[in-house]
Formats: sequence, C-alpha cells, structure tokens
Amino acid sequence: MTLSKKEMLKQNYFLETEQVLPCEIGGKVMQLFASSSQASSIEEQIDGVINDFSEDFLTSIDSNSDIDLDLILRKFSDSQIPIQPADVESYFQYLGNHVVAHSIHTSSPRFIGHMTSALPSFVRPLAKLMTAMNQNAVKIETAKALSFCEREALAMLHRLVYNFSENFYAQHIQNNQSTLGILVSGGTVANITALWCARNASLKAKDEFLGVEKAGLAAALDFYGYKGAVVIGSELMHYSFDKAADLMGIGTDSLIRIPSDRHNRVNIDALQKAVANCHAQNLLIIAIVGVAGTTDSGGLDSLAEIADIAQHAQVHFHVDAAWGGPLIFSQQHRHKLAGIERADSVTIDGHKQLYLPMGIGMVLLRDPQLASAIEKQASYTMRKGSFDLGKRALEGSRPGMALFLHAGLNLIGLKGYEFLIDEGIRKTKYMADRICSMSEFQLLAEPDTNLLIYRYIPEQLRELVSKKQLTEIDNQLINQFNERLQKMQRQIGRSFISRTTKTATSFGKETSIIALRAVIANPLTTEEDIDAVLNDQIQIAQAI
Repeated sequence: MTLSKKEMLKQNYFLETEQVLPCEIGGKVMQLFASSSQASSIEEQIDGVINDFSEDFLTSIDSNSDIDLDLILRKFSDSQIPIQPADVESYFQYLGNHVVAHSIHTSSPRFIGHMTSALPSFVRPLAKLMTAMNQNAVKIETAKALSFCEREALAMLHRLVYNFSENFYAQHIQNNQSTLGILVSGGTVANITALWCARNASLKAKDEFLGVEKAGLAAALDFYGYKGAVVIGSELMHYSFDKAADLMGIGTDSLIRIPSDRHNRVNIDALQKAVANCHAQNLLIIAIVGVAGTTDSGGLDSLAEIADIAQHAQVHFHVDAAWGGPLIFSQQHRHKLAGIERADSVTIDGHKQLYLPMGIGMVLLRDPQLASAIEKQASYTMRKGSFDLGKRALEGSRPGMALFLHAGLNLIGLKGYEFLIDEGIRKTKYMADRICSMSEFQLLAEPDTNLLIYRYIPEQLRELVSKKQLTEIDNQLINQFNERLQKMQRQIGRSFISRTTKTATSFGKETSIIALRAVIANPLTTEEDIDAVLNDQIQIAQAI
C-alpha cells in the first residue's frame, strides 16, 4: 500500500525485515537509478514529501526543538548497514521524525547567533539541478561548461576587489595559464590554500634547488638560509591558521599572534615590531594576515596599514575576509575594507554573506600566476595546459558549487548585495542601541559589521557595572550567569544567541569575559525579532 504524504508525515512506518531474492534486490536498486516512468514516479513521491518537510521547516519561527541531545544520540547508535535495501517511504519518514524534526532552523529570524541564515529561493531548485547534473569540477572532462562558468564568477568578484583594467580581465578570465581565484569548500581551505601558495612562491625552485614542493620545508629553509618560518597576524585570527601552520610543517608555535586593541583590531605598532624581530632572527615570514571580520566580534583590522608593513617587508599579504569581504558591495561601508585591494590573496566565504548554501568558499589571487606555485598534474587528469580546475587547488573532486555563486551574483546583483549588507549593519546598530537602553544588558564593543557582543548583568550587580566597580569575583559571577543563560536559551529553542570569550584588562591584569554573540545577517530578521530575542533572554534570566 502506498501511503499519502500526509500519512507518511504522521505515522511511524517501518518495513519488517524479510528475505529478498538477489534478483529482487537488484531490481529494487536499479529502480533508484533508472530514468523510466516508474523511477520518475518514485522521485515525484519523494519530492512531495521533501517539499512538505521543507515548508514546515522553513516556516518555523523557533530556532530548534527542545529535545535532549541524549535522546537524539540514542536514535543514531546503530553501526550495522541494513542487509536489505530500505523501503523508500519508511526511510524518508525516519528522516522526517529523527533528522528534520530536530535540526537547527538556521533560517529562523530569531536564530541570530551564527554566521548561517536564510537562503534565497533560487537555491533550492538550483540544488536539484546541480545534483541531477552531477558535475565534477576537478577537470574539463567532467565539468565542461561549468569550468568556464566558475572562472567567470570568480573573475566578477576579483574585479570587485581589485578593479583592474578591462584589458586585464579580457586577458586572464579564460586563460588556462591564469588563476584569478580558486573555489573551495569553505574559508578554512581558502586560508590554507592562500598560505600554501605564499610558502611555495617564497621557497620556489632556483638554479640547482628543486623548491619546497619537491625538497621539503627543512631543505628549502636551509637552501635559502632561513632559520625557520612564521605566519604573523592578529590574536583574533581564525583557527584555520593553526591548521595551516600544522599542515605546512612550520608548527602552530610559529604562528605569531599579535595583540588586538579594544576595537578588536590588530595593534599596528606591535605588528611592525614582530616583523622586525623576525627579520633580525632570519625567519622567513610566509605571510602577514589581516582580518576583515573577526569570527567572534566582526572586528576589522586596518588593512591599509598592514599592507604598508607587508609591502615594506616584501611579504605576502593575505586578508581573511571570509565574513567581512562582502562589505565591498556597499558604497556606505566599503571604506572599512580600504587596503584590501593591495592584498596578494583574499578569502571570502560564499555561505556567509553571499547567502549561498554551505560548502562554498573562495580565495582570490592578485597575481594570476601565483597559483602556479601549487600546480599538480596527473596523466589521467589535470593535464598540463588544460582548463582542468583541479590542477591548481587543494581539493580534487568537488561538486559544481559554482552554479550557486554565478546565480547569486546575477540574480541578487551588486545593488541587491549592497541592500543586504546595509540592512544587516543597520539592524545591528538597532540592536546595539536597544542593549544600551536596557539596564539588563551591557554592550561590550561597538560593532564594525553585523556582529555584536554584549552580556546580561544580574540585577544585584548593575549598579557596580554602571560605576565601574566590579571586582574579579563579580565578573566571574556574571560569566557563570551568562554561560547558563546562553545554554538555557539554546535548549528551550524559542530563539538563539551564541557565546564567545573575550579578554579585557581589569585591575592591572587580563580578565576573561563571557560574551553573548549576535549575528544579524538573516534578511528575514526584523527589529521585532531582535526585541523578542532580548526579551526571551530577560525572561530566562528571571527564571534563573
């Protein structure tokens, strides 16, 4: 009996295990792949169920369900693969009951704690097309037109950041020897790729030396006369740089983190001294990193000043703009990124403020030839002189995510993205003003972008906060209260704010402050939603 979609959504329906002949198994499996009318009927049936799931999921205003994690864990504790192919209806009912029902509603206008939000409507049907086409972007033989589509989309963003001449883009956009950007799965891989390019370019083959790629790091440093290698940047650099330092073989101890100021920007004087010290110690500086949108508070380094230091030191300048890069779309806010056009490489995450699905990031390269430092070939794929995108990338096989980027740039456009960026920052300022007007909260930093950090102050400590008379013990009590508040808000599930830990100087020494962290990126979030989230926190705090 075939269940209706409504029945499938309401019932717990499981197929009893029974003996199935091998030929029947083969027929059942092949039915999933066939292009016949029977397979189309199955796909239509699944589509109907998925559409119902999606509609219910996307229209929920709550951030998540209040189920305990231990109950979910117990539902996913089977390590055995089913012997027989599962019944399609019962499997999708299982997904609905145990996965969809307890997934985070990242599109909810009251889920404002992470860099993930609602997606534009064109993404869902485009995802179906991308899956149906099943292109592998590693090479031209598995992604013919898509390879050129990807290069065009990356060139559009390259031009927005670097704004070179028309002739430059005519020469490089579809030149198989040029790489204006590399599409990757996210900001972490983008940052690693940028430093990989910088390292190989600094320690390239020369005369009788094979280069770091073939000889290894130790031999390369020895040949060039360096005593070691480092990467320098703000203490607020993303943790992906720790991964990069590990993978490159320099070790995380060689990641030099420079203190930041109260505005969450790297201390320029300390950065200059660090560069001078590294030169004095004969250390190779692989790259100096500028941060355009710190993960915890959205702070923006002074990129122009960092560019001056990097240029004077003749060092690769990388900007991690995974979060803040799209400010470049805004006439009102792009001045905050002044100096980004001087970066040798720039990371941007598509699944953040370009409003694309998870799994798409990119690194843009000022020099179209820089990626040749990491180029690899194979006889069966990624041949020299080909248009194969995989020859200059860390990842090999990967999906055709360029479809989303290309669609976003065209369907949202320059002015559309400008509107989204401006609105996000405007609503963040609204939230900051509301926090400042409410005795229950304390704003911890003026927002540079659409990230905001603040904390709840228990009633008995508010006067001490206003008079700046908090003791260290008082601060610890506030920290404990905010941690508990954030956990309870997450568990209840009506709304969501994340938390982070900041360091401040108090009583002559460093003090840790647990901060509530709001991310106002979702275009669906209104001022009323912001008020509702703050009121939810007050209500939970009163219960505590």
